[in-house]
Amino acid sequence: MSIIRLTKEFTFEAAHMLEGYDGLCREIHGHSYKLFVTVKGEPESDSSSPKLGMVMDFGDLKRIVNEQIVGRLDHSFMMRNTLAAEDILNQLSYRFAKIVLTDYQPTCENMLSDFAERLLGALPENIELCSLRLHETASSYAEWHASDNF
Repeated sequence: MSIIRLTKEFTFEAAHMLEGYDGLCREIHGHSYKLFVTVKGEPESDSSSPKLGMVMDFGDLKRIVNEQIVGRLDHSFMMRNTLAAEDILNQLSYRFAKIVLTDYQPTCENMLSDFAERLLGALPENIELCSLRLHETASSYAEWHASDNF
């Protein structure tokens, strides 16, 4: 049987700041993120299965990515969990509920590493995570490829 890759696109809105950064992105700002998740596997070959010919139900992939990433980050404010961020957190959490603290600077690159780790632990055993592409703007994106990381 052939190995087939599936890709599903997701969108979410989020704000972040890059603490200590020396450019414009040190300011709180937001993005309309586009995330492309590509997985691979062998299509179901059991002729009695209703999923005959499917690598994975796109609905299952959507549920997993929404649980692990999109639902957590959509309309959130992300910032690195540091001592300096505590004052900001105290001020913002009084008024806003969806503040996501990360152990990393919330750059596009670091977000992808986090997303990969989350998805690797959540995908079915027979499905491999191939790649992730995260667009921060219409013309700027970062990519994660399993072939580069294993």
